[in-house]
Amino acid sequence: MSTSTGFDIRRIGGRIGAEIVGVDLSADLDPAIVTEINAALLDHKALVFRGQQLDDAGQLRFASLFGALTAAHPTVPSVDGQPNILPVDGDEGIRANHWHTDVTFVRTPPKASTLRSIVVPPYGGNTLIANSAGAYQDLPEPLRELADKLWAVHTNDYDYAAPKNDKAAEHRKQFVSRKYRTAHPVVRVHPETGERGLFIGGFAQTIEGLGPSESRDLLRIFQSYVTRPENILRVAWTPGDLVLFDNRITQHYAPDDYGDLPRLLHRVTVAGDAPVGIDGTSSRAIEGGDAGHYTPAVA
Repeated sequence: MSTSTGFDIRRIGGRIGAEIVGVDLSADLDPAIVTEINAALLDHKALVFRGQQLDDAGQLRFASLFGALTAAHPTVPSVDGQPNILPVDGDEGIRANHWHTDVTFVRTPPKASTLRSIVVPPYGGNTLIANSAGAYQDLPEPLRELADKLWAVHTNDYDYAAPKNDKAAEHRKQFVSRKYRTAHPVVRVHPETGERGLFIGGFAQTIEGLGPSESRDLLRIFQSYVTRPENILRVAWTPGDLVLFDNRITQHYAPDDYGDLPRLLHRVTVAGDAPVGIDGTSSRAIEGGDAGHYTPAVA
Protein backbone atom coordinates (compact mmCIF):
# COMPACT_ATOMS: atom_id res chain seq x y z
CA MET A 1 0.00 0.00 0.00
CA SER A 2 1.07 3.60 -0.56
CA THR A 3 0.74 6.26 2.12
CA SER A 4 -0.28 9.89 1.95
CA THR A 5 3.39 10.83 2.21
CA GLY A 6 4.31 8.77 -0.82
CA PHE A 7 6.28 5.75 0.41
CA ASP A 8 5.14 2.16 0.08
CA ILE A 9 4.36 -0.33 2.85
CA ARG A 10 4.69 -3.87 1.52
CA ARG A 11 3.61 -6.70 3.78
CA ILE A 12 6.19 -9.48 3.94
CA GLY A 13 4.55 -11.76 6.49
CA GLY A 14 1.03 -12.97 7.07
CA ARG A 15 0.89 -11.84 10.70
CA ILE A 16 3.97 -9.69 11.15
CA GLY A 17 6.33 -7.58 9.12
CA ALA A 18 6.40 -5.03 6.34
CA GLU A 19 9.07 -3.55 4.09
CA ILE A 20 9.15 0.23 3.81
CA VAL A 21 10.06 1.35 0.29
CA GLY A 22 10.76 4.92 -0.81
CA VAL A 23 12.13 6.44 2.39
CA ASP A 24 15.74 7.61 2.71
CA LEU A 25 16.57 7.34 6.39
CA SER A 26 19.70 9.44 5.97
CA ALA A 27 17.55 12.48 5.10
CA ASP A 28 15.76 14.79 7.50
CA LEU A 29 12.36 13.12 7.72
CA ASP A 30 9.20 15.19 7.74
CA PRO A 31 7.17 14.70 10.95
CA ALA A 32 4.28 13.36 8.83
CA ILE A 33 6.53 10.60 7.51
CA VAL A 34 7.64 9.70 11.04
CA THR A 35 3.99 9.56 12.13
CA GLU A 36 3.14 7.19 9.28
CA ILE A 37 6.18 5.01 9.98
CA ASN A 38 5.11 4.77 13.62
CA ALA A 39 1.57 3.83 12.55
CA ALA A 40 3.02 1.14 10.30
CA LEU A 41 5.14 -0.12 13.20
CA LEU A 42 2.07 -0.43 15.42
CA ASP A 43 0.24 -2.27 12.66
CA HIS A 44 3.00 -4.60 11.42
CA LYS A 45 5.23 -4.73 14.55
CA ALA A 46 8.45 -5.07 12.53
CA LEU A 47 9.60 -2.86 9.64
CA VAL A 48 12.45 -3.55 7.23
CA PHE A 49 14.30 -0.74 5.45
CA ARG A 50 16.59 -2.17 2.77
CA GLY A 51 19.92 -0.76 1.63
CA GLN A 52 19.96 2.38 3.76
CA GLN A 53 23.75 2.45 4.32
CA LEU A 54 23.49 4.54 7.48
CA ASP A 55 26.43 5.27 9.74
CA ASP A 56 26.21 5.28 13.54
CA ALA A 57 25.09 8.91 13.63
CA GLY A 58 22.33 8.21 11.12
CA GLN A 59 21.04 5.24 13.09
CA LEU A 60 21.02 7.28 16.29
CA ARG A 61 19.21 10.12 14.57
CA PHE A 62 16.54 7.83 13.13
CA ALA A 63 15.94 5.92 16.39
CA SER A 64 15.62 9.18 18.33
CA LEU A 65 12.64 10.18 16.18
CA PHE A 66 10.60 7.65 18.19
CA GLY A 67 11.62 8.80 21.67
CA ALA A 68 14.50 9.18 24.09
CA LEU A 69 17.26 6.62 23.66
CA THR A 70 18.50 4.18 26.24
CA ALA A 71 22.14 3.53 26.90
CA ALA A 72 23.53 0.58 24.97
CA HIS A 73 22.84 -1.95 27.75
CA PRO A 74 22.50 -2.06 31.55
CA THR A 75 25.71 -4.09 32.01
CA VAL A 76 27.45 -4.71 28.66
CA PRO A 77 29.85 -2.13 27.16
CA SER A 78 28.79 -0.03 24.19
CA VAL A 79 30.59 0.61 20.93
CA ASP A 80 33.68 2.72 21.70
CA GLY A 81 32.70 6.37 21.87
CA GLN A 82 29.01 5.59 21.25
CA PRO A 83 27.25 5.12 24.61
CA ASN A 84 23.86 4.42 22.99
CA ILE A 85 25.01 1.72 20.56
CA LEU A 86 25.38 -1.96 21.43
CA PRO A 87 27.60 -4.07 19.16
CA VAL A 88 25.93 -7.38 18.27
CA ASP A 89 29.08 -9.21 17.25
CA GLY A 90 28.79 -12.91 16.44
CA ASP A 91 32.48 -13.06 15.57
CA GLU A 92 33.33 -12.94 19.27
CA GLY A 93 31.39 -16.10 20.10
CA ILE A 94 28.66 -14.02 21.76
CA ARG A 95 25.39 -15.03 20.15
CA ALA A 96 21.85 -14.50 21.46
CA ASN A 97 20.76 -17.91 20.25
CA HIS A 98 17.43 -17.89 22.11
CA TRP A 99 14.04 -16.21 21.89
CA HIS A 100 13.82 -13.01 23.91
CA THR A 101 12.47 -9.48 24.14
CA ASP A 102 15.22 -6.93 24.68
CA VAL A 103 16.20 -6.18 28.29
CA THR A 104 13.01 -7.40 29.99
CA PHE A 105 14.98 -8.01 33.17
CA VAL A 106 14.62 -4.28 34.01
CA ARG A 107 11.37 -2.57 35.00
CA THR A 108 11.14 -0.37 31.89
CA PRO A 109 12.35 -2.37 28.88
CA PRO A 110 12.85 -0.57 25.55
CA LYS A 111 9.83 0.57 23.55
CA ALA A 112 11.47 -0.23 20.23
CA SER A 113 14.74 -1.57 18.89
CA THR A 114 16.68 -0.77 15.73
CA LEU A 115 19.18 -3.20 14.26
CA ARG A 116 21.55 -2.15 11.46
CA SER A 117 23.57 -4.67 9.49
CA ILE A 118 27.25 -3.90 8.98
CA VAL A 119 28.82 -7.30 8.28
CA VAL A 120 26.61 -10.24 7.34
CA PRO A 121 27.58 -13.83 6.47
CA PRO A 122 26.90 -15.16 2.95
CA TYR A 123 24.47 -17.66 4.44
CA GLY A 124 22.59 -17.93 7.72
CA GLY A 125 22.71 -15.15 10.27
CA ASN A 126 19.05 -14.20 9.81
CA THR A 127 16.95 -12.58 12.53
CA LEU A 128 13.58 -14.08 13.42
CA ILE A 129 10.90 -11.79 14.90
CA ALA A 130 7.71 -13.16 16.44
CA ASN A 131 4.30 -11.56 17.01
CA SER A 132 3.39 -12.09 20.66
CA ALA A 133 -0.11 -10.62 20.16
CA GLY A 134 -0.83 -13.32 17.59
CA ALA A 135 0.39 -15.85 20.13
CA TYR A 136 -2.01 -14.54 22.77
CA GLN A 137 -4.91 -14.66 20.32
CA ASP A 138 -4.05 -18.28 19.48
CA LEU A 139 -4.27 -19.44 23.08
CA PRO A 140 -7.26 -21.64 23.90
CA GLU A 141 -9.64 -19.81 26.22
CA PRO A 142 -8.62 -21.70 29.41
CA LEU A 143 -4.93 -20.94 28.78
CA ARG A 144 -5.72 -17.31 27.97
CA GLU A 145 -7.67 -16.91 31.21
CA LEU A 146 -4.77 -18.44 33.12
CA ALA A 147 -2.16 -16.25 31.41
CA ASP A 148 -4.17 -13.12 32.20
CA LYS A 149 -3.65 -13.73 35.92
CA LEU A 150 0.04 -14.65 35.95
CA TRP A 151 3.21 -12.68 36.60
CA ALA A 152 6.68 -13.82 35.59
CA VAL A 153 10.04 -12.95 37.09
CA HIS A 154 12.60 -11.94 34.45
CA THR A 155 16.33 -11.97 35.20
CA ASN A 156 19.67 -11.58 33.45
CA ASP A 157 21.24 -14.11 35.81
CA TYR A 158 20.58 -17.52 34.36
CA ASP A 159 22.49 -20.06 32.30
CA TYR A 160 21.06 -19.70 28.80
CA ALA A 161 24.23 -20.91 27.08
CA ALA A 162 27.61 -22.29 28.04
CA PRO A 163 30.40 -19.90 26.96
CA LYS A 164 32.20 -21.22 23.88
CA ASN A 165 35.52 -19.50 24.55
CA ASP A 166 37.30 -17.15 26.95
CA LYS A 167 35.89 -14.05 25.27
CA ALA A 168 32.36 -15.38 25.58
CA ALA A 169 33.01 -16.30 29.21
CA GLU A 170 34.16 -12.74 29.89
CA HIS A 171 31.05 -11.40 28.18
CA ARG A 172 28.91 -13.65 30.36
CA LYS A 173 30.67 -12.32 33.47
CA GLN A 174 30.03 -8.76 32.34
CA PHE A 175 26.39 -9.52 31.49
CA VAL A 176 25.62 -10.59 35.07
CA SER A 177 27.98 -8.11 36.77
CA ARG A 178 24.86 -6.45 38.15
CA LYS A 179 21.95 -8.79 38.73
CA TYR A 180 18.40 -7.79 37.93
CA ARG A 181 15.09 -9.44 38.74
CA THR A 182 11.82 -7.85 37.70
CA ALA A 183 8.20 -9.01 37.86
CA HIS A 184 6.22 -8.41 34.67
CA PRO A 185 2.67 -9.44 33.74
CA VAL A 186 2.64 -12.52 31.51
CA VAL A 187 0.03 -10.67 29.44
CA ARG A 188 1.02 -7.09 28.65
CA VAL A 189 -1.42 -4.48 27.38
CA HIS A 190 0.21 -2.45 24.62
CA PRO A 191 0.22 1.21 25.73
CA GLU A 192 -0.65 2.59 22.27
CA THR A 193 -2.89 -0.03 20.64
CA GLY A 194 -4.45 -1.78 23.64
CA GLU A 195 -3.51 -5.16 22.16
CA ARG A 196 -2.70 -7.97 24.55
CA GLY A 197 0.49 -9.92 24.02
CA LEU A 198 2.45 -12.63 25.81
CA PHE A 199 5.30 -10.80 27.51
CA ILE A 200 7.71 -13.63 28.28
CA GLY A 201 10.79 -14.83 26.35
CA GLY A 202 14.18 -16.08 27.47
CA PHE A 203 14.64 -13.77 30.45
CA ALA A 204 11.36 -14.97 32.01
CA GLN A 205 12.50 -17.73 34.33
CA THR A 206 9.80 -18.30 36.94
CA ILE A 207 6.09 -17.69 37.52
CA GLU A 208 5.26 -15.93 40.77
CA GLY A 209 3.58 -18.30 43.20
CA LEU A 210 4.84 -21.44 41.42
CA GLY A 211 7.92 -23.58 41.82
CA PRO A 212 10.68 -23.95 39.23
CA SER A 213 9.26 -27.10 37.63
CA GLU A 214 5.72 -25.74 37.22
CA SER A 215 7.11 -22.42 36.02
CA ARG A 216 9.20 -24.06 33.31
CA ASP A 217 6.27 -26.14 32.12
CA LEU A 218 3.88 -23.20 31.88
CA LEU A 219 6.40 -20.89 30.25
CA ARG A 220 7.24 -23.60 27.72
CA ILE A 221 3.55 -23.97 26.81
CA PHE A 222 3.02 -20.23 26.40
CA GLN A 223 6.29 -19.81 24.50
CA SER A 224 5.29 -22.54 22.04
CA TYR A 225 2.47 -20.27 20.84
CA VAL A 226 4.85 -17.34 20.32
CA THR A 227 7.15 -19.42 18.12
CA ARG A 228 4.51 -20.95 15.86
CA PRO A 229 5.68 -20.50 12.25
CA GLU A 230 2.67 -18.37 11.33
CA ASN A 231 3.71 -15.80 13.96
CA ILE A 232 7.29 -15.43 12.71
CA LEU A 233 9.03 -13.11 10.27
CA ARG A 234 12.48 -14.14 9.02
CA VAL A 235 14.76 -11.24 8.04
CA ALA A 236 17.60 -12.21 5.70
CA TRP A 237 20.16 -9.44 6.04
CA THR A 238 22.12 -7.63 3.38
CA PRO A 239 24.69 -4.98 4.36
CA GLY A 240 23.11 -1.60 5.05
CA ASP A 241 19.66 -2.87 6.04
CA LEU A 242 17.89 -1.49 9.08
CA VAL A 243 15.08 -3.18 10.99
CA LEU A 244 12.80 -1.40 13.46
CA PHE A 245 10.63 -3.56 15.71
CA ASP A 246 8.19 -2.94 18.55
CA ASN A 247 9.85 -4.45 21.60
CA ARG A 248 6.59 -4.29 23.57
CA ILE A 249 4.80 -6.94 21.53
CA THR A 250 7.47 -9.03 19.80
CA GLN A 251 10.25 -11.48 20.54
CA HIS A 252 13.30 -12.12 18.39
CA TYR A 253 15.96 -14.75 17.87
CA ALA A 254 19.25 -14.91 15.95
CA PRO A 255 19.96 -18.54 15.01
CA ASP A 256 23.59 -19.58 15.41
CA ASP A 257 23.78 -21.15 11.95
CA TYR A 258 26.73 -19.42 10.27
CA GLY A 259 29.71 -21.26 11.71
CA ASP A 260 32.78 -19.11 12.35
CA LEU A 261 31.81 -16.46 9.80
CA PRO A 262 31.70 -12.81 10.97
CA ARG A 263 28.40 -11.08 11.65
CA LEU A 264 28.12 -7.57 13.07
CA LEU A 265 25.01 -5.51 13.73
CA HIS A 266 24.59 -2.33 15.75
CA ARG A 267 21.60 -2.00 18.06
CA VAL A 268 20.01 1.24 19.27
CA THR A 269 16.96 1.10 21.53
CA VAL A 270 14.24 3.61 22.36
CA ALA A 271 13.27 4.03 26.01
CA GLY A 272 9.97 2.50 27.09
CA ASP A 273 7.57 2.55 30.00
CA ALA A 274 6.78 -0.06 32.62
CA PRO A 275 4.58 -2.88 31.27
CA VAL A 276 1.00 -2.96 32.52
CA GLY A 277 -1.18 -6.04 32.96
CA ILE A 278 -4.86 -6.32 32.16
CA ASP A 279 -5.76 -5.29 35.72
CA GLY A 280 -3.82 -2.03 35.33
CA THR A 281 -0.94 -3.09 37.61
CA SER A 282 2.56 -2.06 36.52
CA SER A 283 5.74 -4.11 36.62
CA ARG A 284 7.97 -3.87 39.67
CA ALA A 285 11.68 -4.23 40.28
CA ILE A 286 12.67 -6.98 42.71
CA GLU A 287 16.48 -6.79 42.53
CA GLY A 288 18.90 -4.39 40.89
CA GLY A 289 16.92 -1.16 41.17
CA ASP A 290 15.30 0.89 38.43
CA ALA A 291 18.31 0.85 36.04
CA GLY A 292 18.21 4.64 35.81
CA HIS A 293 21.76 4.62 34.41
CA TYR A 294 20.45 2.64 31.44
CA THR A 295 17.07 4.10 30.55
CA PRO A 296 15.43 7.48 31.12
CA ALA A 297 12.01 7.54 32.71
CA VAL A 298 9.14 7.65 30.24
CA ALA A 299 5.97 9.39 31.38
